[in-house]
Amino acid sequence: MSWDGEETILDGDEDLPLVDLARGGDLPAFEQLYQRHRDRVYGLVWRLSGGDSALAEDLLQEAFVRAWQKLDTFRGESRFFTWLHRLAANVALSDRRSRVRRAPYETPMEESVTRTAVGARDVSAGKRADLEKAIARLPERARAVLVLHDVEGYGHAEIGQLTGMAVGSSKAQLHRARKLVRELLES
Repeated sequence: MSWDGEETILDGDEDLPLVDLARGGDLPAFEQLYQRHRDRVYGLVWRLSGGDSALAEDLLQEAFVRAWQKLDTFRGESRFFTWLHRLAANVALSDRRSRVRRAPYETPMEESVTRTAVGARDVSAGKRADLEKAIARLPERARAVLVLHDVEGYGHAEIGQLTGMAVGSSKAQLHRARKLVRELLES
């Protein structure tokens, strides 16, 4: 309830009792939050990592470790999942920035990972797999914007905050990503 007695959107956040328990050190309560949200968080970090399952698993674990460490910073101004989702996106994007900085010093390996699809309700399994492969092949900035905007529903201003790019750059990257996906699916 808000201060004036009106109902707020957060009144229906079924995670709040578990969050309160977890803040007090209740590990089983945090484990329930993990069980409840891991699949959606995994889908986000999997897409942001270009379909790299091993990296997505690492990012999933890192996101939940950070959530546990920062649980006291959750102020309840949004739903817990919204807070967790943003935290996970930040973990994945931070990892991407770190990998970009390290790239000149690393020896590239041949890609031999077979990527599989998850998600998407309105596309047949074969088309969904093709779409996921096309998204995975996008340049990292374009992929990040496409996933955050078209899959996760973030606005360009939010994407700009998460990625450190200007709103105009986010829009340009989205346009580029959509064009590249179309080209990849048509080839």
